[in-house]
Amino acid sequence: MSKDSNISIYGIHAVSRLLHISPDRVTRLTVMGGRSDDRLSGILDTAKSAGIGIAKCSRRELDAIAGSRKHQGVVATTREAQPLGEQSLEDILDRLEADPFLLILDGVQDPHNLGACLRSADAAGVDAVVVPKDRAAGLTPVARKVACGAAETVPLIRVTNLARTLRGLKMRNIWLIGTDGDADIGLYEQDLSGPLALVLGAEGQGLRRLTKKYCDALIALPMLGMVENLNVSVAAGICLFEALRQRNTCHKTRS
Repeated sequence: MSKDSNISIYGIHAVSRLLHISPDRVTRLTVMGGRSDDRLSGILDTAKSAGIGIAKCSRRELDAIAGSRKHQGVVATTREAQPLGEQSLEDILDRLEADPFLLILDGVQDPHNLGACLRSADAAGVDAVVVPKDRAAGLTPVARKVACGAAETVPLIRVTNLARTLRGLKMRNIWLIGTDGDADIGLYEQDLSGPLALVLGAEGQGLRRLTKKYCDALIALPMLGMVENLNVSVAAGICLFEALRQRNTCHKTRS
């Protein structure tokens, strides 16, 4: 996709976050005529302050612009950001002053799950989310909507060769911890402090064999009921916040 391609971002949270983080990328705001509430008024005020044109239309027209009925009455037409690749990941890691904290998704194809993972990654303070370019979800409007603005704050790095990227992270002494239902080590037994990349697999399939090979350790989430596994976005959220808890505890101890 070219740098100047236009995309539609919809939903109150996603559009609000975009206007605060990258207002220069927004070319037009379209809102549903007749809707008036505090959240939408705040978005309109921000757009006006940034000199962004605002148009009103019917619900049916807005459905067509968004490609969805779940737009919450607002759609931002925006220039797509420059895609981030391997070099962008290197640049991010080089600039970090604290231990790296990454989330790697091995072939997650559902845009809803990608969006939910980005949202959890933003909340947990992840430095970047890494995905393969092929056979994996990208930043579709659906993913951006579910991410609730996190797609604009968490770098999504798409790499050509995930195995090569994992090797590079290991050379930087970043600990690769993968999830596997058959692992002998439980999530709460594993040290997740220090330079870390959590590696989660695709829905239903888990991590690919080669990805597992590069992991320094495999962990399992405690499952006490009849369900054998969790949705990848749910599992990601649990792992990320356990890592955050450990990292905060470690930081307080050192302080």
